Amino acid sequence: MTKVAVIYYSSTGNIHTMARAAAQAARKAGADEVRLRKTAELAPTAAIESNPAWAEHAVATADVAEASLADVEWADVILFGTPTRFGLPAAQLKQFIDTTGGLWSEGKLVNKIVSSFTSTSASHGGQESTLLALNNTFYHWGSIIVPPGFADPVQFDPANGNPYGASSISGNNPDNVAEANLAAVEFQARRAVEIASALRRGLATV
Repeated sequence: MTKVAVIYYSSTGNIHTMARAAAQAARKAGADEVRLRKTAELAPTAAIESNPAWAEHAVATADVAEASLADVEWADVILFGTPTRFGLPAAQLKQFIDTTGGLWSEGKLVNKIVSSFTSTSASHGGQESTLLALNNTFYHWGSIIVPPGFADPVQFDPANGNPYGASSISGNNPDNVAEANLAAVEFQARRAVEIASALRRGLATV
């Protein structure tokens, strides 16, 4: 059994679109169970309502379950998605990650396969630094980071090219993800599932 949790934060829909693509790809890659989970919103209602796209997305995804520590413990593969905030993960995702201390201290995050993806409003807007910042957490966890690298031709598409994780450029437009970016996150999810499956088989023989 390979279990996958796609845990994300999205304000206007770009990361949500990528997260759904990742979840679908994980299923196609043979994951036995896949959970799509959003992190809790921390922004005040006034801030959300001041941006029509943000408010509309909040309503549209109201039925998506919120991530819990149980999802993290349950999963063999965790795919994290976040927009960039000044070159760092969004506070909503980081706050959730900061609650994993108990699982970490009990060694329950060791050898989990992890990978992450992001979106920025402009090119050179902090994509790589956001993903590298997330990796700092995974080193502490003792998890195994599986990046897409340049392991598939899709990574050489002009719209892609980030070996740390799939990335999109929204141009500040809601739900604006290029098809090549979706193909990249699908490859990333598929690769993570394949590595997790191989790892489980390998550990079973040790």
